[in-house]
Amino acid sequence: MSSHADSSDDPVVEAFEAATRGPVVHPAAGDEYDAARAIYNGMIDKEPRVIVRCTDVADVIAAVTLGREHGLETAIRSGGHNGAGHALVDDGLVIDLSGMDGVRVDPDAKTVRVEPGCTWGDVDHATHAFGLATVSGVVSTTGVGGLTLGGGHGYLTRQYGLTIDNLLSADVVLADGRLVRASSEENPDLFWALRGGGGNFGVVTSFEFRLHPVETVIAGPMFWPIDRLESTMRWYRDWLPQAPEDVSAFYLTGEVPGAPFPPEIHGETVCGLVWCCTGTEERANAALREARTVAEPLFEHVDPMPYPAIQSVFDDIYPPGDRWYWKGDFVAELTDDAIAVHERFAAVPTTQSFMHLYPIDGAASRVDADETAWNYRDATWSMVVAGVDSDADNDDVITDWAHEYWEALHPHSAGGSYVNFMMDEGDDRIRATYGDNHDRLRAVKAVYDPDNFFHVNQNIEPAA
Repeated sequence: MSSHADSSDDPVVEAFEAATRGPVVHPAAGDEYDAARAIYNGMIDKEPRVIVRCTDVADVIAAVTLGREHGLETAIRSGGHNGAGHALVDDGLVIDLSGMDGVRVDPDAKTVRVEPGCTWGDVDHATHAFGLATVSGVVSTTGVGGLTLGGGHGYLTRQYGLTIDNLLSADVVLADGRLVRASSEENPDLFWALRGGGGNFGVVTSFEFRLHPVETVIAGPMFWPIDRLESTMRWYRDWLPQAPEDVSAFYLTGEVPGAPFPPEIHGETVCGLVWCCTGTEERANAALREARTVAEPLFEHVDPMPYPAIQSVFDDIYPPGDRWYWKGDFVAELTDDAIAVHERFAAVPTTQSFMHLYPIDGAASRVDADETAWNYRDATWSMVVAGVDSDADNDDVITDWAHEYWEALHPHSAGGSYVNFMMDEGDDRIRATYGDNHDRLRAVKAVYDPDNFFHVNQNIEPAA
């Protein structure tokens, strides 16, 4: 049973305290409540009626059951980023999984079982001890739960596919309180939907991933002056599709922040690449030499390093509490007209704002579009435009820039977006993202969550 220094007169809160072992946080808890409702995106400010900080699956089952019985709008928080703020809800229930952060590696089977409150930094730490890794993002503070359920892409995608392509099974608490296993053999329709369909189908309490031999990588940033954007982006679009799949690089535009970069380039507007090569030094060096012939780098620091080092290189640049507004799209090809748009918006409004083009070709493209809920297997990049700053006075500035940039680029996109790069953008955007898979997702939703209990997300409504 939970106990608190600050008592609540709310009988609903008391019901949760009686049913769960983890802390139950409510508005009367003062500073503890404010800390519990603070999430990564500081632009999101919501006031839940009750936050249940689960310690185990039993807490999750109890929280889902009571949330349903009391008719509470319910959000699921895994402890990562969630730029859209769907980890919180006003005057409802937050099921906070961040305390469930166990990781168990099976080095012989090359698998890892991960609880939903883990960040990818937690996973990398555990798997790197065995010279293994799975596909994740590019920031180690990213949560495992949200990234995986949205599809997941990162440095290893060209070689090993999306994160969902490496998901072997999941334990899921459904809206009716049942715990089920989802895999290719058990509840395969649910397993299909979890791989890209977001948090629509239940609360995942355990993920099982396939691991790959990844230990030392050749990685790091290469920046060019911003006036070389056109030539370098044209080269990049032609080079990437034919590059070896163990060589990956995402393209960026932005402003050079402070440390760890040299003072003489602080504040410079740049374009560039962040490299990650799991192959031989010879192969990496061949790609680097080719990139240097396109334009002379303003700065370069690409060296052998442990895989967790490149995974965490952005952590300090983007701390929790910064204010974010982002928009994304899938990109099949970088046309000359699209490159002209990138040139027009290259001047970012704040030092932390950026545009990134993440490769999602290679191994990810060899999975059929109907094999998982992720529909855009023929896209080459997942693009995100993000306005970021720590000052609330700049909210309109970063939001307007990101939105206008995206509006200008969208006609040159493949149509839909990575759901993890979406704000609250409406049903048409969700339908565009899932394409031909949307009707099947609605049918699966009708089986596992017919009342749409899990709707604080990029929502897929159940079929009638």
